Amino acid sequence: MEVTPASNIEQTKQSRDWSDFIGCQGHVAPYIDLTDVIDTSNFDYLHEEICLGLLQVDYSYTGGSHKFMNIVPQEFANDEYKDYMQIIRGFSREEFMRFIALGESSLKFDLDQYQKYTFGEEAQMPMTWEQANYLKIRYGAYFPWKLYFQFMEGDFNWTSKNTLVRDFSEEVRNIFPATCDYIRSLPFKSIGRCDLMGLESNDHGTIHRDNYQRLNNPPVMDFITICPAGNKRLFLYNEESREKVFIGSKAYTFNDMNYHGVAADPFFRYSIRIDGVFTDEFKEQIRGSRG
Repeated sequence: MEVTPASNIEQTKQSRDWSDFIGCQGHVAPYIDLTDVIDTSNFDYLHEEICLGLLQVDYSYTGGSHKFMNIVPQEFANDEYKDYMQIIRGFSREEFMRFIALGESSLKFDLDQYQKYTFGEEAQMPMTWEQANYLKIRYGAYFPWKLYFQFMEGDFNWTSKNTLVRDFSEEVRNIFPATCDYIRSLPFKSIGRCDLMGLESNDHGTIHRDNYQRLNNPPVMDFITICPAGNKRLFLYNEESREKVFIGSKAYTFNDMNYHGVAADPFFRYSIRIDGVFTDEFKEQIRGSRG
């Protein structure tokens, strides 16, 4: 069942039963629309700067190993979209040698134990553009986010990335000056990671959850997602009822221990996620009460 993302959700958000989702920042509801809390008036200008700036930077793929990581609902664990780490784990020794020949030459591998290695985000080994595309072209691997750009060189450790202190490189500041200024103006004490994630037309973001290992001891995950174009349809997903709750907002935060994904659309779209530590004032401003 799909729930209309716009005003209907906002009207029922406080009254509906959210017991099948994990609440956000002290709220029973799993997400918070931040458009009334932070300034979004310059998003059209930022959108144009970002679109032009992306033509000048190198980017990579991300996602694509959620099944291997066991963070997808069981109903999607064996669907037709191929997980690249499952593909790699199925390689013969010869296939693995061809694959690593496309990677960084400085990396060393024990070929007698080649099946122990992991690649890509949150993994032992980095994955090059050539390796990712080889997996896509040769083996049919599905990478949901085919435009992944780090505004900050962050930490891929999902449980600590928001607590680090990072800054924009000189190149990023020169290419995206207004965007950097806007991100700096957001109510964070510090920012540990800032990523742009874009989807090609007709691609979908796989349904997955983050930090699921700590469901009984949730970490503090302060982040803001902005979508300057307002056209990326992220939704939260309930595995039991198969309900999709769309977040119809240009600026929001949510509890990413809930399953979430992005609906397919016939055009490119992106969002930027900023992970850090909220200011005390902002945390108090958005904090809810569970009663």
